[in-house]
Amino acid sequence: MMGESDVTKSRLNVNKNEKGGFSRALNPAISTFFVQLPHKFQNILKSQLSRLAKNDGNKWVNSVHRNKSESFSTSEAELDEQLKAWKENPSWADNPPKIKVTVPKGSLCNLDVEVDVGLPPDAVYNIVTDPDNKRVFKNIKEVLSRKVLVDEGQRQVVDLEQAALWRFLWWSGTISVHVLVDQNREDHSMKFKQVKSGFMKRFEGCWRVEPLFVDEKTCYPFKPRTKEGYNACTKGKGRIGSKVSLQQILEPAIVPPPPISWYLRGITSRTTEMLINDLLAETARIRGGFEAEMSKGELQETSDKIQDLVGCTNDIKERWILRRKNAKQNQRRLLTAK
Repeated sequence: MMGESDVTKSRLNVNKNEKGGFSRALNPAISTFFVQLPHKFQNILKSQLSRLAKNDGNKWVNSVHRNKSESFSTSEAELDEQLKAWKENPSWADNPPKIKVTVPKGSLCNLDVEVDVGLPPDAVYNIVTDPDNKRVFKNIKEVLSRKVLVDEGQRQVVDLEQAALWRFLWWSGTISVHVLVDQNREDHSMKFKQVKSGFMKRFEGCWRVEPLFVDEKTCYPFKPRTKEGYNACTKGKGRIGSKVSLQQILEPAIVPPPPISWYLRGITSRTTEMLINDLLAETARIRGGFEAEMSKGELQETSDKIQDLVGCTNDIKERWILRRKNAKQNQRRLLTAK
């Protein structure tokens, strides 16, 4: 993907060719012919070529920016469609994450975590990569510094330093974490690696978010393999969730003996579990917003039906009963809004 710096270079090259004479940009045969032309015709031909070069350059630049914006707009439109399916059916039960801890020789531990999440991959990825995600992840006390080193639109490399909280049984504390983060939206991955060795000789890992076809049972006896196939068999009503995985490698400069290593392993496992639970809590909050919108819509629909019945009945007692019922529905709607 070509960035703004490449566009600027292209402009500079066009300007340089204009100032230095077009004979540099033309092949030798045409250059010889150009030099032999009368001075008057040279100036006319120069102005025509200059205008053509400028127009073509502007068209190319506009094409680059247009293609960029269209790709992002398409992604946002697809996410909106997927969230619409969740708004229509927000029911979902979160299951606890599966955490596997292994202890390779010379290492504190390796962690492999898997969990299914009730939101589309782009929505989950937005939460994980949000620069202000300390609002979601309670173990992030403070972002000490954040600098984007590479920005290619879909992919960014970020130098990040955070103050992280850890808690295990009755112990707690704060530790500074300084990592390089390589996040790529195209495959919904986020790799991180420690910048400098200190207490930890090696600290690295990777988040991955993959699509999960929540309502694929409706496609039976077919089993969809792609999003296109899934959308086709569910007529665009099938919800897409996420299968989130996290791998972490922790290798201290000196591996402490038991029981200290047991405590450190427990702290690491518990901190990771807290991280995943915070992610699940945020996705549940978003789905709760969908449920609230849904309940408001249902209450409004019920209220409209009651109003229609009030207008149709001639029985005074029945009219009063319907009005009281409608007042209770309005009260429920107000409580839901709060």
